[in-house]
Amino acid sequence: MSAAQDLRHVVSDAPRVMVVDGSRLVRRLIADTLLAELPQAQVSGCASIAEARARLAEGPVDLVTTALVLPDGDGLALARAVREAAGQSYVPVIVISGNAQEALEARAFSEDITDYFDKALGHGALAAFIRGYVQPAPIEGARVLYVEDSKVVALATRRMLERQGLQVLHVISAEDALEHLHRFLGRRDGDVGADLLLTDVYLKGALSGRELLNQVRGVFRYGKRRLPVLVMTGDDNRDNQAALLREGANDLVLKPIEERLLVTKVLFQLRLARLPEAGAR
Repeated sequence: MSAAQDLRHVVSDAPRVMVVDGSRLVRRLIADTLLAELPQAQVSGCASIAEARARLAEGPVDLVTTALVLPDGDGLALARAVREAAGQSYVPVIVISGNAQEALEARAFSEDITDYFDKALGHGALAAFIRGYVQPAPIEGARVLYVEDSKVVALATRRMLERQGLQVLHVISAEDALEHLHRFLGRRDGDVGADLLLTDVYLKGALSGRELLNQVRGVFRYGKRRLPVLVMTGDDNRDNQAALLREGANDLVLKPIEERLLVTKVLFQLRLARLPEAGAR
């Protein structure tokens, strides 16, 4: 299934979401939060991996959320169970945890985990996050400063973003990106020149994407909400990935790029940046 087909697969007028958590209260809170954002959603709660397996045998779902720790295993085992279920190979599996950020930085999640959500971001952000997977909602006119020196990759990625109504300013080097940001430095209206920075980590210029990230966070002093930064990398070295997150990347997009995942991460960071500061990390 192509990325575009996969994206269409998860968009539904009545998305089916399975919430797996050992706590009945947590399951209810997640369900209530989701239904407030998507009242037409069909939400089913499961207390364990065993219950989740039985639910999956009854029919397909569009998205699964899971706690990191479950009564009969963990979220990683639950994710494997979802992948093993007939017809469930492309279902997003989201870990919701109070220490998801630490697990992400430690690169502790398996390939079966699609994404993670840190509870510290709050219920409003959780609803927007889940909606980003089951019903991606464009943010018309949001500006993405995109740094990529490969014309082929840039063209494909730019089309993915522009299909979401995003304005993409593509530059080929970290130096070009910094020059653009400098033009907006100190503006009274608070405009920093982009709503999100998307950069490859390896670039042909003198500066890498990692050094660009350090400039944005250390020299410009733009926080994660002021200018979200997503870093694209094909480096599977977990230590290198963890370093990018510690140094201020909001999230990583692993190559080869999967359209649904890229779009969801971009739209989520844009929505999160617009939420009230309370609940931001």
